[in-house]
Amino acid sequence: MKKEKVSLVGCRTYDYELVKKSIIRSFENLGGIEKYINKGETVLLKLNLLMKKKPEEATTTHPVFTKALAEVLIEYGANVLIGDSPGGPFNSRALRGIYKACGIEAIANEVNAKLNYNTNTMEVKNVQGKILKGLTVTEMLKDVDKVISVSKLKTHGMAMFTGAVKNMFGIIPGVLKAEYHLKMPNIKDFSDALVDICLYANPILSFMDGIVGMEGEGPSAGDPREVGVIISSTSPYHLDVVATSIINLEPTKVPTIQRCVKRGICKGNFDDIELVGERIEKFRIDDFRIPEIKSVNMVNDRTPKFLRNFINAWLRPKPIFIHEDCVSCGVCEENCPPQVITMENGKPLANLDECIRCFCCQELCPKKAVKIHRPWLLDKLSKL
Repeated sequence: MKKEKVSLVGCRTYDYELVKKSIIRSFENLGGIEKYINKGETVLLKLNLLMKKKPEEATTTHPVFTKALAEVLIEYGANVLIGDSPGGPFNSRALRGIYKACGIEAIANEVNAKLNYNTNTMEVKNVQGKILKGLTVTEMLKDVDKVISVSKLKTHGMAMFTGAVKNMFGIIPGVLKAEYHLKMPNIKDFSDALVDICLYANPILSFMDGIVGMEGEGPSAGDPREVGVIISSTSPYHLDVVATSIINLEPTKVPTIQRCVKRGICKGNFDDIELVGERIEKFRIDDFRIPEIKSVNMVNDRTPKFLRNFINAWLRPKPIFIHEDCVSCGVCEENCPPQVITMENGKPLANLDECIRCFCCQELCPKKAVKIHRPWLLDKLSKL
């Protein structure tokens, strides 16, 4: 049985020299840069730049991590393009604001890496896809020879965990992501779509910034949590198995990993993984806060409407808007896939009967003014 290598290297602070040494060790554990990249090739570092957040908030890939990885590649002889398609509009102005706010603009200038401002899109075939045989993706993929996924270790209110696989959702342009949520509100279908997208992107390597991760209501409203590890792998699918194991989350509970196991991409355990570097026991955290929320309908369409509405009202999680924390920016309304949020007197209100529970409102709120309410009965059932 072929085993995919997953490297673990301890790194507890964003001290630049320490991070750079740890990344060099990560490459060595995986067989060396030259095994994956030829000198002169252009490599896309596909970051997680969800929204305008300061590095210390642990929402986005840390700029020190990005700088060190970019410099190691540039010193080897590669060209580096840094990019992502964050939530919301995908245009030069939006990208410039994201790069600056997340500290990426400054570090790109320091190491002579380029930032992606190509906001064109292209239609591609996806022969490996299960449900997405064709995709609309960002044209920045056309500008590079290789892709490296550079994700952030975070929990996620809808998908439970967001890692190397879900990070590649960022090759889908801007607001088009909302269409995927709208067309596939069921977490099973949406997770299959995420796997399809990752298969098309085909990153040659995946790195995860787990120096400081996020626990609780991620991907943006959770709390920073020191983990102290850099995880890297030849496979984003196997990397996620190891990362979830570190935070005491059973890998096969994660929807994307479930789909990978079902499709024979990975085993969902360590049977097809070769751990290299440091021992995983050094990094395991038993009390990492994991959200149990899933965006699923509790009943199917054949259930009578009156009964369906009653059951969903009692069992489905729902977004709650904290109006006293709201700054009336309208981001939730603008980015709601089914367009069920309206601003009334400057504050958001949602038609929960039409809400698909994608929780984009919570994910993109800049002030953490959206909470996810879990009915007590769902909480009890999830613990059975």
